[in-house]
Amino acid sequence: MHKPANNDFPILHQLRERWSPRAFSSRPVPPESVRSLLEAARWAPSAYNTQPWRFIIAVREQSEAEFESALACINEYNRGWATAAPILLFAVAETHFENRSVNRHAFHDSGQAIAGLTVQATALGLYVHQMAGILIDEIRQTYSLPAGFEPVCGAAIGYLGEADNLADDLKQKELAPRARRPLSETVFSASWGQSAAL
Repeated sequence: MHKPANNDFPILHQLRERWSPRAFSSRPVPPESVRSLLEAARWAPSAYNTQPWRFIIAVREQSEAEFESALACINEYNRGWATAAPILLFAVAETHFENRSVNRHAFHDSGQAIAGLTVQATALGLYVHQMAGILIDEIRQTYSLPAGFEPVCGAAIGYLGEADNLADDLKQKELAPRARRPLSETVFSASWGQSAAL
């Protein structure tokens, strides 16, 4: 399935092609591609270069038991489709600086790392579906997260599968056209709600 963005202005090919499918192929992702994804995340910008992100990864081909443990940390709705993906990943943020003050940018910076990973995935012909529907306490317990580290999101990663393999409600979402709010409702100038002259 091909679902490019209907962009109003020119953007990078990888940004135009990126989307979040629920239908994944079980085809394994080569280890060199996995390393490239994580390397792209590693070079994300962060406040004071603190690099607050950490990743927990489960590759089904390497360990079915670890993959099942990761799957148990995803809510039931997402678990239903994410089980087909060959890779599950959790982003975790370190919430404090070394001086113990709160790093209010930790989630933002961790999101930038995931964004870099996602763009790299698109360049490699892979897809990433980020998930808010994760079980925070289960992640903390399963992976023995230390104090000061918070789960941010989950992600299913892999090659595109067939929409016909999804339940009917998910298939409808998979086939629906992509849409975004126009820039006139997103970018303001002078005062809140006043569209910027682009």
